[in-house]
Amino acid sequence: MVQLLNITADETKRVVNLAGGPVEIERHRNDMQLITGYLQPMVPIAGVTPVGELEVLACLADDDYVVVDMRDPDWRLKGTIPGSISIPFEEVANRLDLLGCVRSSSGWTCDAAKKVVAFCNGPACPQSTRAMHAMVDNGFPPDKIYYYRGGMQDWLVLGLTTQSSAA
Repeated sequence: MVQLLNITADETKRVVNLAGGPVEIERHRNDMQLITGYLQPMVPIAGVTPVGELEVLACLADDDYVVVDMRDPDWRLKGTIPGSISIPFEEVANRLDLLGCVRSSSGWTCDAAKKVVAFCNGPACPQSTRAMHAMVDNGFPPDKIYYYRGGMQDWLVLGLTTQSSAA
């Protein structure tokens, strides 16, 4: 039996009206998926820039950027993008100092924030999307966030190098 997965938080099917008539689009479980979440938008917050693998590789070599694995630490132990740092999505609002922000009595000041490439498990993973919302809600500028929506799923499918990491 085929397991249906959510396309969005609220739907497992979507009808698309085409010239030849309506077509029902479904999302089925398969062996390529790391998780079964629901599809995330390419631009989860206005001002955030989506990036692909070539941009991530360029950012890894650029000191103006920090590539951040926003997944639960257990996932990171299975492998991550070399050179990335770990800031789990549930902790990012309290760890913005690692991204160049300064904490004060009134909250975070992010005038000197680094450019951040955020990723998690892939297009159906909400962890980095949730983290980006927490960052922006706490004063991080969205135009300094670069979203690698493909995340570890695309990285692995493309055969790119990973490393195990406890950090």
